[in-house]
Amino acid sequence: MATTSQPLRGKTTCKKIFWAVFPHACFILSLVIYAFLGALMFSHIEGTREVTENQEYKTFLQNLTYLARKLSDNVTENDKMFKDDIRELFNTADPVWFINPEERWSFFGSLFFCCTVFTTVGYGNTYPVTRIGKYLCMLYALFGIPLMFLVLTDMGDILATVLSKSYNEFRKLQSKILASKLCSGSTCSKSNELKSRAQSKIVINEPLTIMEVLRTQSGVKRGPVKYRNVELFEMLIARENENTQPARNKSMERWSSCPELAREKTVSRVIKNFDKIGKELEKLDVPIVLMVLVIFVYISCAAAILPKWEKNMDFQEAFYFCFITLTTIGFGDTKLEHPKFFLFFSLYIIIGMEIVFIAFKLGQDRLIVLYKKVISFCAEKNMPSKKIYPK
Repeated sequence: MATTSQPLRGKTTCKKIFWAVFPHACFILSLVIYAFLGALMFSHIEGTREVTENQEYKTFLQNLTYLARKLSDNVTENDKMFKDDIRELFNTADPVWFINPEERWSFFGSLFFCCTVFTTVGYGNTYPVTRIGKYLCMLYALFGIPLMFLVLTDMGDILATVLSKSYNEFRKLQSKILASKLCSGSTCSKSNELKSRAQSKIVINEPLTIMEVLRTQSGVKRGPVKYRNVELFEMLIARENENTQPARNKSMERWSSCPELAREKTVSRVIKNFDKIGKELEKLDVPIVLMVLVIFVYISCAAAILPKWEKNMDFQEAFYFCFITLTTIGFGDTKLEHPKFFLFFSLYIIIGMEIVFIAFKLGQDRLIVLYKKVISFCAEKNMPSKKIYPK
């Protein structure tokens, strides 16, 4: 019996783990599939577009040729004038004229663009040019941004649980260390004796069962039972015996008799897990200083790795770029030479956005508490003082 029960227990635990992980994996897998489909779509639309030379581009080339011919051999005299003219001319230029669509809108380039769309980063150096590409970009963002926020909220619950448990364990360890330092030998021994006495009293003063109460009654021991409600006592004793017996595995009975009922119970549990999304973030209570420290360490780790393949970046520039990315600001002033390498940090971006999101949530809660205190303080100051009238 033991050998047959162990595989059944292993299967049930595996099923429980699967159905517990299923909602989270479903969200992440949906986001990955959505990003890959968007990359295929935009690489086909924007990458295969025909490059046409319009009238504005031709005018730009004519003006550039004119400025090059106008430049005389004495560069020092016309240096300032030439710089102003060339700056004014390049301000009218469209960056699309200098981009090869096949290189910019490759699969990895399109995938990088899709990630910047549904993460709301939007660097600005890559954007759709064709009219159908712009319409599809709006439609893609309309469904991709809520999906990304759903993934952030779901993964944020897991991260909030880990942070809260780690912080609580740290506080417990800190309190134990302080208690061991402050506690002397005599006081600790006295407190341990008091605890042991309290535990012994609790064990001795356990509530008696119905059988023990009936046995202690003198009427039950000496003579015949004088109670009229004998049947009532028998029913109570029978109910107590049923409660003391080991509970049968109702799920196994339901599975053996009707598998559909057990399957329905599992599905309903998974649906309840979907309803609990975002609840752990509301319960999180961690100091905001700790979250700022976590963000600083998290960005510093990526800022130390990013300059390995981005040679135009140092640590400070990479730190600035990671902060602008994780906060979804995305100015676009710092450009990546190898964006497909940065795609390997997609998990880093998602987790980092969750950490920043949790920090913003904590900051929002602290601001709400501060506003409540200020408003209550101002209301108490403006309250009219009670006048005491003489009797």
